Amino acid sequence: MNPIAVDPSPDVPFMLSITERSRLAAGRRLRTGGAQGHIVWHAWEPSAPTDAPPLVLFHGGSGSWTHWVRNIVPLVDSGRRVFAVDLPGFGDSDPPAGGSDADAMLAPLAHSMAQLFAGQPVDLVGFSFGGMTAGMLLADHPALARRLVLVGAPAMGVVPARQFELKGWRHLKTPQEQAEIHRHNLGVLMLHDHDLIDGLALEVHIANVQRDRLPRRRLAHTDILARSLPRVPCPVRAIYGAHDVLYRQYIHQLAQRFAETAPDFRGMALIEGAGHWVQFEAPEAFDAALLRALSDD
Repeated sequence: MNPIAVDPSPDVPFMLSITERSRLAAGRRLRTGGAQGHIVWHAWEPSAPTDAPPLVLFHGGSGSWTHWVRNIVPLVDSGRRVFAVDLPGFGDSDPPAGGSDADAMLAPLAHSMAQLFAGQPVDLVGFSFGGMTAGMLLADHPALARRLVLVGAPAMGVVPARQFELKGWRHLKTPQEQAEIHRHNLGVLMLHDHDLIDGLALEVHIANVQRDRLPRRRLAHTDILARSLPRVPCPVRAIYGAHDVLYRQYIHQLAQRFAETAPDFRGMALIEGAGHWVQFEAPEAFDAALLRALSDD
């Protein structure tokens, strides 16, 4: 089955400027899959034709394509065709049929990318849970990508214990009570500068966590990414916020761990002043680091 255009434009967060909303609304919403479930993609094309490979973005856990809402337009303006997926069980995509964690997504994602890109290797960028998933995917299907960039990815086996705790919100009765917990959780996990927990951050986060249908994920708390990277032959780069709470004081051990596990590790960039959701908190610095990583041959 070929990809199906479901809608001429994706649903765009309201708390953006009119210009940003218009640019994002110019994208296409695509669907791949069949009887076992559908995967939804959001795609944008640059104004001029390009020979660059597709740039594929995997979002983080309890997320959707909107984890990249501050980065898509600059990446398109750099001349890239951008494809941001809703991973299975998140956003508008159906849950995977074979389980409720990243390992159940690998076969559906490989099939979906084969439908979309017809064997053309992509540049694959994965944030957080999506970075772990991307590494696992390329370990099983290395021909899918020519380059991998890991952003705030967990499961590298350098942290002895979980570094944060989130509060539950589903039991609360009012939207106001729930919003306070969402604001708290954004500050605990996602954003280093709490002044940046604005209307857009809350809108994106609340819409995403409400559509998370895979609540019992466990692989992110293992070393599965470190165990997968030895089977990833393409160049690997990493970008992290310097204050990423997944790692805290252990973050300076990451570059060494990547060098030990990825056969073609090309280096790690730390974005000062940013936390886990680095591409949202420091979009200009992140975009510059990503474009440098994507130009490294």
